Amino acid sequence: MQLVVARIGRAHGIKGEVTVEVRTDEPELRLGPGAVLATDPASAGPLTIATGRVHSGRLLLRFEGVHDRTGAEALRNTLLIADVDPEEMPEGEDEYYDHQLIDLDVVTEDGETVGRITEISHLPTQDLFVVERPDGSEVFVPFVEEIVAEIDLEEQRAVITPPPGLIDDRAEVASSQDASESGDDA
Repeated sequence: MQLVVARIGRAHGIKGEVTVEVRTDEPELRLGPGAVLATDPASAGPLTIATGRVHSGRLLLRFEGVHDRTGAEALRNTLLIADVDPEEMPEGEDEYYDHQLIDLDVVTEDGETVGRITEISHLPTQDLFVVERPDGSEVFVPFVEEIVAEIDLEEQRAVITPPPGLIDDRAEVASSQDASESGDDA
């Protein structure tokens, strides 16, 4: 199975290094020197990592055969793709690869069907499940412990405890004006 592990950013310096936007929780495993990665577009690769280092909080990589800024800049926005055994599990407990979560049925703790995960959206602050509802609409479910109560890969389902308004229109709205009005009635 192929997983996107990074996206190449801009060139750094004049010796062929590039910044990378890491898209894996295991960069030391996937993006170490000697790793051979497929690319999207395929015409840019495969690429073999020659060196890697962290500079000002960003990962910098240099690839074999890329020795100058021009060559590095030509790789900008290329996706780096690693081959991963489909049976392989992430190192951490309660960690999952995207391909393990795609197509899971999403249900509430009460057993109500919400839909099926069609995509994982990786945002800077958190990940979101993109869930297709039975009627074809989509709902976004934050992949946080407070909402996603359980991931059961054997049963192929994700159990959620959604707050009011997340998967329906019954949002509870409270304001200070409502509280003061209820105090006047007493």
